[in-house]
Amino acid sequence: MNSGSQDGLFDEALVERVERFDDGIVEAGAGVNKRFKSFEPDAVMLVPPSLDEWLPGNHLARFIADLVSRELDLSRFYGSYGKTKGQPPYDPRLMVRVLLYGYCVGVRSSRELERACVDVVAFRWLAGQQAPDFRSIGRFRKRHLAALGNVFLQALELCRAAGMVSLGRVALDGTKVRANASRRKAMSYGRLTEKQRILAAEVSDMLADAEAVDREEDARFGADTRGDELPPDLADRQSRLAKMAAARKQLEEDAAAKARKEAEQKARDRGDDDGAAAAKGEEAAAKAEVRPRAQRNFTDPDSRIMKTADGSYHYCYNAQAVVDADHQVIVATDLNNTAVDVQQLVPMTERTAETLGRMPAQWTIDAGYCSAANLEHVKEIEAAGGTEFFIATGRLKHGEKVPETPRGRIPATATPKERMARKLKTKKGRAVYARRKAIIEPVFGQIHTRQGKHVLLRGLEQAKHEWELMAGCHNLLKLFTFKAKAGLNAPAGA
Repeated sequence: MNSGSQDGLFDEALVERVERFDDGIVEAGAGVNKRFKSFEPDAVMLVPPSLDEWLPGNHLARFIADLVSRELDLSRFYGSYGKTKGQPPYDPRLMVRVLLYGYCVGVRSSRELERACVDVVAFRWLAGQQAPDFRSIGRFRKRHLAALGNVFLQALELCRAAGMVSLGRVALDGTKVRANASRRKAMSYGRLTEKQRILAAEVSDMLADAEAVDREEDARFGADTRGDELPPDLADRQSRLAKMAAARKQLEEDAAAKARKEAEQKARDRGDDDGAAAAKGEEAAAKAEVRPRAQRNFTDPDSRIMKTADGSYHYCYNAQAVVDADHQVIVATDLNNTAVDVQQLVPMTERTAETLGRMPAQWTIDAGYCSAANLEHVKEIEAAGGTEFFIATGRLKHGEKVPETPRGRIPATATPKERMARKLKTKKGRAVYARRKAIIEPVFGQIHTRQGKHVLLRGLEQAKHEWELMAGCHNLLKLFTFKAKAGLNAPAGA
């Protein structure tokens, strides 16, 4: 080391000098004279004495609170509390406020709602500074799921009262809603059969070993000593075997039901009477075989593998919606576990008429709902007057022809499909059907973006009520936007 020119560990010529500035180190040449906003993390804050002052007057949380207090009928919630024993539960108004706001902004998990009631001002304001735990939230939702689903009908009536629903034109469509089901906890029928055989053999061997141990212990300790509990491994295997048997039976029943329905339909198409059609159906059901690749899920057995919009396959439910063209309000909805839409046209038209008390003037429906039976059904509705259907027919069969610019009388020999295709090629038909996507597709997109197009609850019945709640919250958001534009929402401090 050269002590003359370098006394330290490093050569001074290689060291870059920096200057201290306000308790920190700033590189030489940096903007040391730059002024920054004041930052005092330890400063004492004088916050408003009331949490109410934290929310603006036109906030969505105020709208939800006002709705729960003044508009929604909560009698179904209060009516279920008959007993006076036990700890007092949370007020249903509090829980409904939190759940509705949560579903509107996409916070749906009970644990996320618990955290939000502590961390998020809007949730704390809605909960009145209380913090219900996730178990209480989950139990309340499960207990009152049907009443929460009924919020859809109440929200629809509020939208109609506000003049947002004219029923001049509606669109019907379906969308796949992801189920809360693990793809790793499912088995095909072929694998299920093989696994069930292997597991049954294992259970049989373990039972034989357990009986041998029992006889040995009886000889050592006497026959009166208790020791009849199943070993943990054996109990677990027997439980899995029972679940597999139930899943296999359900797959076989589904295959039989499908074969019966198809055989009965073919028999009726041939002109057979009901007795002959039923006999053909039973014969087909008895011979039905399950496809080896048919699957059953163990976390949510009611869900089904369906192809989603991105081309992938997932465990899903099929959600149906009828949307009014004026403000994209959902006027009727349902959820099922049938992948195809063609079977949903009849029940959705009936549900719409039952919910609204009358039929919309125009229906726009895509080709997924087109079938000979559905075209006959809508023909009967149109004959009653006041309603007109525009259903895409898809590809025409060989020999079916429709002129590009139909004029004159419709040929007497035209099939129902040809008649509908002819209607869609008229100037009016093209104009009406062109609006279909703009009416209903944004609704599914908004639900997907805000709330997530999936259900948390398992089982068809629970998933159906949760979807109704999601559809009701979509309508509430539409009502909130409509009133905000008209300046009708509650002012600050209301």
